[in-house]
Formats: sequence, C-alpha cells, structure tokens
Amino acid sequence: MRHSSLSAFLDVAPTQLSPKGPFALVFVEDAAEVDSTIAHVRKAGFREVLVFGAADLLPRKHEGLHVVVTNVHEEDAFAKITNAVIKLFPGVWMHYCFNAEYLFFPFCETRNIRELIAFNVEERRHSVLTYVVDLYSNDLGKHANAVSLEQAHMDKSGYYALARFTEDGEALDRQLDFFGGLRWRFEEHIPWTRRRIDRVGLFQAAKGLELRGDHTFNVQEYNTYSCPWHHNISATVCSFRTAKALVSNPGSMYEIPHFWWKNSVKFEWNSNQLLELGLMEPGQWF
Repeated sequence: MRHSSLSAFLDVAPTQLSPKGPFALVFVEDAAEVDSTIAHVRKAGFREVLVFGAADLLPRKHEGLHVVVTNVHEEDAFAKITNAVIKLFPGVWMHYCFNAEYLFFPFCETRNIRELIAFNVEERRHSVLTYVVDLYSNDLGKHANAVSLEQAHMDKSGYYALARFTEDGEALDRQLDFFGGLRWRFEEHIPWTRRRIDRVGLFQAAKGLELRGDHTFNVQEYNTYSCPWHHNISATVCSFRTAKALVSNPGSMYEIPHFWWKNSVKFEWNSNQLLELGLMEPGQWF
C-alpha cells in the first residue's frame, strides 16, 4: 500500500499493521539495491515491511509493503520516523536499516527473525546490539557507487572497542563504542561523531522509548551488549552505506582510488563467516 505522506501513514497505521510484528523499517536514501534490501528483510521473516523515501525511489509494486513518501534526508529523519512508529506500537519488535543494508544474525540461514526474537525474550532482553560491517566493491572502476552484490568485500580485521562514558566521565555499564571498517580506515573523511559502527538495530518498542540520532536509545539498558549474567546474542548489519558516501561526497571522492587493502576478503553472504570473524555473538543460542 502506498501512502502519500508520513502523517497519512501514521493516521491509518494502527488499523493496517499487524500488532504482532515484527516490523522492518527501510529508509531509502538513493536508488542502490532498494529491491534486494526489501527482499532480504522479507526473507528474514518480518511480518510488516515499511519503506520510507522520495516518491521516485520507492518501489512501484506495493504488494505486502507499506510504502511511505517522505523526506529521509532531514536531520535525524530515521530516528524521528522510527520514534513515531514506536509511539504507535509499544511492545512490537522492530528493525531499521537503510537501502543496501542487510541484517545477518547467527544461524539466519535456518532460523527466522521471529525465532531470534523469541529466544531473546526468554533471555529477558529487549534489544539486540548490531555491528555495522562495511561492504564495498573491490573495483570502483566497474562499480562507481561502490555497490556490487556479486563483488562485495569486507574487512576481516581492524575492529576495536573503547569504553563509553557519561557526560560526567563515569564508565557506562556493559556499553562500549565500537569502531572499524571504512570509517576507521578513512577516518579523516568521517566526522568523529559518526565513526562508531554499533547500532541497536533490533529492539522492542516501549512506552517512552526514543531512538536518538547517534543510533542509541534513551533507555540505557537498550544500549548494552549483554545482560549482567552472561553473553547475549548479537547481530550485524552488512552495509554499503559508508562506501557509497565516501565515493560520492566531494571531500573524499577524489581522494580514494579504491577500498581494497591486505585485510579485505570477499563477503560470502552467510552468518558463519561473520561468526568466525567474531563480528557477532551467538550467546547461548545453539
């Protein structure tokens, strides 16, 4: 179904969307891999797929989708839109991503997102921490926008974490700032406030919960990587978004001939590769 504006969608959403969820919110910033992104979240098992973006970029076929015409390039638009949906559907699990981004979680080849959520609920967790793993084509001559599903590569090393502190300088419990990938290798082109690669990419909506522009929530427990008593499951968002930005922004596009380096490996499009590289955690889920 197509909605002419965000307000028009929000007016009818409570009667048109399944209150069971889970929801996938896809923010379409450009024309790159819109269809494959939508196909990926549908295959993962999300009951409702909500697609936001400019009219000329949204898919023309709306079967099984809610397509919403809106501006996703405003400051923190993804957070504002997500918060509007959270307010309408407390209790529903949600995932948000941008086009040319793909959610992977442990054993996702044989288990769907609803099974993952059920396990996480049993663990008394209301969020799943996700790490954004940068994808990029190994040949920018052939793929000027750095996007190629067939030639997608990633960094196999170079990831690290630092303690996260409050404004008063106190270390936050079970929270870390994670770095790596293209944002680390080309940090001179990335504002320091956007160099982190951690994102709470899967969460349960709740009354009063708000997503912030830095991809964290106002409820601190949502931002933790595990509960106090054992490790919890985590996931990855494999993303061409940073690569696209680096090859299109005037300040960096002429400074980067390629993304290839000695620690580049071809992305195999499976969860096992990500688990073996330590880019996500199965926790107690086997």
